Amino acid sequence: MILKIRIGEVEATVELLECEVAGKLWEVAPFESSAKTWGDEVYFSTPVEAGLEDEFAREVVEVGDVGYWPPGKALCLFFGPTPISRAGEIRPASTVVLVGRISSDPGDLRKVRDGDPIRVERG
Repeated sequence: MILKIRIGEVEATVELLECEVAGKLWEVAPFESSAKTWGDEVYFSTPVEAGLEDEFAREVVEVGDVGYWPPGKALCLFFGPTPISRAGEIRPASTVVLVGRISSDPGDLRKVRDGDPIRVERG
């Protein structure tokens, strides 16, 4: 399953993993949101409400990882360190559910600004 995420002029292609939260994201697409940035992370609210899945829960992620953040019902696209990252790691605000990987260039997300419109569609 593939999601296409358009954020302003940037398009990210996300390959979803086979987990419950990823399935829920697929089911609700298409939807729209608004971008927020936090260090080298773009995140945005989704219509999905879900908790943590132990097998996919992560406190540290990699460049290109896509996580679902339960407290904000948000999808998080990671392309570098966040304000709470330690040397050599990328740390979300709190534990996320790993739902996929960006198969396009995650570095393109550097062009995204707070408030940019977002459209999420099935790819």
